[in-house]
Amino acid sequence: MRILLLSILLVISICFPVSAGRTVTDVWNRDIVIPDEVDSIIAIGPMGPRMAAYLDVVDMLAGAEDSDIREESVRYDYSPVFHDELAALPSVGTGGGSGGNNAYAEEIIMLQPDVILAGFNADACDELQRQTGIPVVSIRYRTQGFIDEGFYRSLRLFADVVGAQERCEEVLSYIDSCKADLDARTCDVPDDRKLRAYTGAVTFNGRHGFAFTYVSFPPFDAVNAVNVADVLRDEQTGQASAYALRTGTAYIGDDGFEADLEQIISWDPDVIFLDPGNMDLVNAEYAANPAYFDSLRAVREGRVYTMPSSNSAGPNITYLLMNAYYAGSVLFPEEFSDVSFRMKAAEIMEMMLGKDFLEEMEAGGLYYGRIRIGE
Repeated sequence: MRILLLSILLVISICFPVSAGRTVTDVWNRDIVIPDEVDSIIAIGPMGPRMAAYLDVVDMLAGAEDSDIREESVRYDYSPVFHDELAALPSVGTGGGSGGNNAYAEEIIMLQPDVILAGFNADACDELQRQTGIPVVSIRYRTQGFIDEGFYRSLRLFADVVGAQERCEEVLSYIDSCKADLDARTCDVPDDRKLRAYTGAVTFNGRHGFAFTYVSFPPFDAVNAVNVADVLRDEQTGQASAYALRTGTAYIGDDGFEADLEQIISWDPDVIFLDPGNMDLVNAEYAANPAYFDSLRAVREGRVYTMPSSNSAGPNITYLLMNAYYAGSVLFPEEFSDVSFRMKAAEIMEMMLGKDFLEEMEAGGLYYGRIRIGE
């Protein structure tokens, strides 16, 4: 009976499409016809549920992904605020950040949302649209640098589909004000006064140890910091950046990569930031080779700090903003002497998601502070 009903619904949606509608162009330059009025949506894949939360349209969701339903997790910045609402919804996909089609097509057909907003690659969007007969608009986004134009485009696209343009511009205006503030504090600091920074053990398509780092690291870019790994920027991202610029499509590059351990020794950064969620991996590496770590000046001088991961099924924009202010306070203490990080973090969370959940974030293992490798 269930299979018969699904077949009927799919035939109806394909053979009798909505007569009226409007066309939107997604991040892959796909022209998609959607209803004039959108009341019910599925937001799925990298950045889908997150953008719904930023735009305060979680109440429009007809379903949620397993990764959001199972448990509250600070890996997703919106989860401490919206977990209960998401957990009460039917399951429509597995979740995760691959960009592939991991949606449950049959369940989505049963729910019959007006539009699916997906953080999927173009082929995956086409496939899901064929499977369901429902318009699929891609809002795929992977950060390049600090909250770049790609995010603005994706959020505005999402907002245009759901009619949340006013909230969207409010969010983007706030981000603009933070970016301007961060830049104004540091843009005139000469390079010879800047501490040279390294970020390691970053989370990028999974957990990694000390040598996994990041070019165009957003918190560093935000405060005009010297990222020692940026000497490899063109090698890591040049081709993907050029393609995105040439085609006007989303940027999908490999900002995260495994650095050579000897290269890090030669960089010998003044300050090191490590993802606290991966310190078990770093501490195991230290136990196996303490001499390596002790040869680094930042380790010897106690200038190692946490930098909570901002990536989980796409970048957590809330955490990117918080991390930028934290990086600024560590790398430019004079320029940020008037900023209370805790108060700024609360402001960012309340603006982006409507709630200060810093304590929940820290309790979940994403905390800020000075650390000692090996302890």
